[in-house]
Amino acid sequence: MAVVVMWKCDRDGSMFTDKKEADAYDKMLELAEHFTEFLKTQSTGISEAEAENIGLLLAKNKDSVMSACKGKPEALLEISDESDNQESNVTALPAKS
Repeated sequence: MAVVVMWKCDRDGSMFTDKKEADAYDKMLELAEHFTEFLKTQSTGISEAEAENIGLLLAKNKDSVMSACKGKPEALLEISDESDNQESNVTALPAKS
């Protein structure tokens, strides 16, 4: 019988066989949580669920967002092109306990 080591993300229960991948995913979710908190505290008029979705979207695409902030706004267009091709759904982060 083989033993497979797994890493579980506390934030949403996702399982990984690679520690590096699990750590990167956890950092992405942490960034998404901070984006969400930022959006909620800025009185933007959006719901908590929308803030979570936007936060997760920004975190998943942080490299493109950073490129856009550094003077390459076309990087954001690549995100929308990828989203159209993948037709991905962004799910809300689990509620804080």
